[in-house]
Amino acid sequence: MLAASVVALTACGANDNGGAASSGAPSESAAASPSSSGAASPSGSEEASPPASDASPPASDEPSASAPSASSGSSGTKTDVPGKSSDSSGDDPADIATVAEPESVTVLVNKQNKLPDDYDPSDLVYPDVRFTFTEKIEKREMRKVAADALEKLFAAADKDDVPLAGVSAYRSFARQKSLFEAYVKKDGLEKARTYSAYPGTSEHETGLAIDVSGSDGKCAATDCFAGTKEAKWLAEHSYEYGFIIRYPEGKEDITGYKYEPWHLRYVGLDAAKEMHDKDVTLEEYTNALAVSGSAGG
Repeated sequence: MLAASVVALTACGANDNGGAASSGAPSESAAASPSSSGAASPSGSEEASPPASDASPPASDEPSASAPSASSGSSGTKTDVPGKSSDSSGDDPADIATVAEPESVTVLVNKQNKLPDDYDPSDLVYPDVRFTFTEKIEKREMRKVAADALEKLFAAADKDDVPLAGVSAYRSFARQKSLFEAYVKKDGLEKARTYSAYPGTSEHETGLAIDVSGSDGKCAATDCFAGTKEAKWLAEHSYEYGFIIRYPEGKEDITGYKYEPWHLRYVGLDAAKEMHDKDVTLEEYTNALAVSGSAGG
């Protein structure tokens, strides 16, 4: 059984620029404020400015490591499955397992499972879609398979008169490390862990995840995005293009993070359809694979 008691936190984390989202929590999306034309004028800055010391856990892309652990999805077994390594508590960096197959599109990256320190996706490209900023910088990139699928998803949304925009996609291990170390230097390790992720444990480092908003950039990576026509469209149609809502509503005790209707994760068409049809998270899906592999072995 999956663990059933965690503090619901945001998974998308502290703002690279230390800005505050409309909800009052720091968000990386604050780096790009929409202009009157609907496109955003980015600050251009990627300096790591930790959030204010009294800031609440942010609504952006860095998972907190401070909460009691959610299940890693292994049901206590040590069976390796694609993109998944053995179960771990995640309470200490030394206890976080390194995934066996980081390039798998169904790789599970969370507080218990991290990417290798030297993982650097070799197929990063710039998806040909709108973003809330104009510059071709790191957080606009995605792995090609995810970028191709994203282009189809955005085109379908346009046809349904629900134009979308990307907010933040890829983030390198080096960038995550720089951010986390800056936060630790400012607030100490214990507090930094309440709003930032250990390097290697942010889904954005896979190159398969992206935060999206409406084309006007309003409510980007903030709670007010929930209930918008864009959020509803994504919930209904993302799986048709190989994406899942990575941190769904009502699954906080499994993912360890609060509902994030803006955070899409590419897992492939078959996996996305199965997770949608069964209403399961990536943790639950991975757990089922592990149990099936154990039984079959």
